[in-house]
Amino acid sequence: MKKFILLILLFSFLIPLGAQVDRTRPPEPGPPPQIHIGDYQTFSLDNGMRVIVVENDKIPVVSFQLTLDIDPVMEREAKGYVSLAGSLMRAGTTNRSKAEIDEETDFIGASLSTYSTGMFASSLTRHTHTLLDLMSDILYNPTFPQEELDREMTQTVTALSTVRTDAGAMVNNVSTVLVYGSDHPYGEVTTEESVSNITRDMLVDYYDIYFRPNVAYMVIVGDITTESARELTEKYFSRWQSADVPSHQYEIPSPPEGNTVAVADRQGAVQSVVSVTYPVVLEPGDPDALKVSVMNNILGGGVFSGRLMQNLREDKGYTYGARSTISTDRLVGRFTARTEVRNQVTDSTVAEILYEMERIRNEPVDPEDLELIKNFMNGSFARSLESPRTVANFALNIERYNLPEDYYDTYLERLNMVTAEDARQAAAEYIKPGNSYIVVGGNKPEVAETLEKFSHNNEVLAFGPFGNLLDETAALVPAGVTAENVISDFVNAVGGADGLHNMRDITISMSASMQGMSIEMVLNQKAPDKFKMAMSMGGNMIQQQVFDGERGKMSGMQGSMDLEGEMLEQLRAQSVMNPELSYIERGFILELDGMENIRGQQAYRINITSPAGITVAEFFCMESGLKLRSQISQDTPMGPMMQITDYEDYREVDGLKFPFLMRQQAGPQSLDMTVHSIEINSGLDDELFRID
Repeated sequence: MKKFILLILLFSFLIPLGAQVDRTRPPEPGPPPQIHIGDYQTFSLDNGMRVIVVENDKIPVVSFQLTLDIDPVMEREAKGYVSLAGSLMRAGTTNRSKAEIDEETDFIGASLSTYSTGMFASSLTRHTHTLLDLMSDILYNPTFPQEELDREMTQTVTALSTVRTDAGAMVNNVSTVLVYGSDHPYGEVTTEESVSNITRDMLVDYYDIYFRPNVAYMVIVGDITTESARELTEKYFSRWQSADVPSHQYEIPSPPEGNTVAVADRQGAVQSVVSVTYPVVLEPGDPDALKVSVMNNILGGGVFSGRLMQNLREDKGYTYGARSTISTDRLVGRFTARTEVRNQVTDSTVAEILYEMERIRNEPVDPEDLELIKNFMNGSFARSLESPRTVANFALNIERYNLPEDYYDTYLERLNMVTAEDARQAAAEYIKPGNSYIVVGGNKPEVAETLEKFSHNNEVLAFGPFGNLLDETAALVPAGVTAENVISDFVNAVGGADGLHNMRDITISMSASMQGMSIEMVLNQKAPDKFKMAMSMGGNMIQQQVFDGERGKMSGMQGSMDLEGEMLEQLRAQSVMNPELSYIERGFILELDGMENIRGQQAYRINITSPAGITVAEFFCMESGLKLRSQISQDTPMGPMMQITDYEDYREVDGLKFPFLMRQQAGPQSLDMTVHSIEINSGLDDELFRID
């Protein structure tokens, strides 16, 4: 027994001696695994609708995805109507109201959505007939109710109102306009004005023209046989009538001849959104597509090891994340490298992005980096195959783009064949550090000059939040204009000095929405300098500020405090009735500090500094004289923060004009305050402003 044990021990020591592994070298990659994506069946109805069926009986669920294979359309001055046409198909039919559609869908536990290029529905297998009855009714008989359109338009405009304070959304819009141009459907931007131009007839026309079976694919996935799928589609979709559908040709956008720099001004921003982008001609199934994907993952794809991430986050500490994408598209694709950094390193960030773009074009890719990325892509592809919908989408792509039938079956084999030189050549052709649009959303006065050096002509273009090019030459202050002139014009614009002097007190009732809760506010003011603001939610007081002419107090859910120092001085200044009438008498300093574009209007910037040294920047419209914006820097525990208030929707009350919409933003927080009523000279009692 002992000899047997000794032999075992001896054998265990001998094995490693003959199998030493050189751990200084990575193991050679094995052959790519052989995969088979899965079977799917196809057939067509007499009306031209092509059907793709992927059988999967693992769970008793079936889904139906209708996809229109059409060219995008130009929407021009009514951008947004195509999207609304798709979403509002579900808003009611000649047989069912929206509420009835929702109720029937919920009753069977189904999901059902519509969009501009099709619709999707899914349910348990036993509810298939009910689901298809709903789906076909929506497809055949949408009514596009005017009241639902009005509601959707209102919601869309409300959502768009946040773009002016969202640097990321601004960069999206500016990039869209620059990359694709105004004559390409991808270059159109939805604005409040374009939404207001939408009519119900536009929605109906889009549906009538483009929702046709001869340009449609129906992808059916789940617990269903091909034979059953054929019977169901014949029953529910065979009477869908075919018709000629127009096709559209568009000129392919080209990258700029040299780097072009654009800035969208996000007033008071402490961070910049930085994007380097340009159009790319790369269609689905292009022989270069996989090589480009590997190359982009090395540069800045969805892995932490991407060069942009390693440079900007790990090495420089500029950002939490930096990514790049490069897309394929039948019309035109796009490259984008994007991140968000603090203002002080905006120009350095652009320099590093361009450096990494240049480096991947010219330096060989490290073999270990290449294998890391290929392994990542291999795993991602394998995980995607766990979903039957992946197989369905692969089948749809093969049919739509005329790809080889084994295009996805051979994916891993083709991925394994990509070399470091392939990646470099792909970068040399598709990465353009000298022909890019460099788009920055941030505080323009702070970052614009630092970006001039990246422009091929040392110019920085200024854009509005919706991608509208601003005329910087119009920002020159006309000769002879002074700060006092601007303030005088404002006084006249709102009703004149006499009208303002005659206003002895005012009560303003307004409301706002925050996190789904309605906030009610009542502001009381009495000449010369008494002020009270009460804020409540759900009938409960949450904050109150009072100034009695000498003392200031703030109270709320956390208790109350007497105000001192800068907070007291700010409330004192805010409490003066019609302060524009008495700036000079009270020792304020007025400075005309140039002009800026505010919501598409040229405005004078007046810096108003109180005797206590507190400065507020106010912007007055050059054309109307009305105040468009106020901004002040506030000290917070997180550092200086710019508070911005925009004034809109001026209306006349008792001969004086007041803004009925005030949009306030402080850092990432925004609040829209809507005025419901204004009461002037109601005889407010001093007791209302008493501080105990």
